[in-house]
Amino acid sequence: MLHLRMITPAERTEAVLALIGRTVGTTHLVVLPGAARDPAGDLVTCDVAREAGDELLHGLRKLGIDQDGSIAVEDIELSLSRRADAAEEEAPGEAADAVIWEQLSEVTQEDSTLTITYAAFMIVATMIAACGVVLDNAVLIVGAMAVGPEFGPLAGICTGLVRRSARQARRSLVALLVGFAAAIVATTAFSLGMNALGLFEASMLDSPRPNTSFIWQPDPFSFVVALLAGVAGVLSLTSAKSGALVGVAISVTTVPAAANAAVALSYGDLGQMWGSTEQLLLNLGGIVLAGVLTLLGWKLVWRTQAGRMIRRPPGTPRR
Repeated sequence: MLHLRMITPAERTEAVLALIGRTVGTTHLVVLPGAARDPAGDLVTCDVAREAGDELLHGLRKLGIDQDGSIAVEDIELSLSRRADAAEEEAPGEAADAVIWEQLSEVTQEDSTLTITYAAFMIVATMIAACGVVLDNAVLIVGAMAVGPEFGPLAGICTGLVRRSARQARRSLVALLVGFAAAIVATTAFSLGMNALGLFEASMLDSPRPNTSFIWQPDPFSFVVALLAGVAGVLSLTSAKSGALVGVAISVTTVPAAANAAVALSYGDLGQMWGSTEQLLLNLGGIVLAGVLTLLGWKLVWRTQAGRMIRRPPGTPRR
């Protein structure tokens, strides 16, 4: 269930109440006339089944409540109520399959903004991966994959493309490109520093690396895994199962490829550098393609459910 808290202009409160009344899966409606001060208006709260949440939010935005009032949405972790149970039963579909597009946009926007923290995580993850490729240490590679924050911008690009939000897609793309560029430059300098200290050697990069040589030798499986990871990552975001993102992070060779490219660049090994770059672009492209297709699929699925989100008079059979 979702809990909605709205501040509505007094002249539009009746329209909001009518919308809530028409939407299936709504309950626990509370209206406090004149309670809001900034912005001024009525305070309206209700609970809605997650399956019907996106339809209700879309209707509220059409009424301009997000412009002249406010809409706040919270996830309800526990609701002990027969009315809530009935509301969830009334709404078609399953809560775990529901996509709240506004929430998805907000989450991906936060995760795809170019910040100092994001850049720092990207740089540190790439440096860890650099140690992993030089030492041929798979544990360090996996750790670097888990630390890397690059899936946020990738998800932002997918969401922006599907929602036709050029601004979100552009901001996410800038964060992705600048983040990787900064990480590669910083890791190249890091590699040169480690070489000066005698901790890295060119021979370590050129020697057989059975655990990490795949990083700069892309093959068809690289693209297949990227596609599968893109699907899993988007599903984890839309269903709020964020724990799956860890598995997505350690299944694609993005940060390690950037690290290998940086180390190879520091030693002038153009063969490994271009191979790593190809691996990186292959993974990024596969994730974006799969993410966009997955979101389009969800959009199509829930579009067929839209007509079932309207409450019908008693006795009217459902289609």
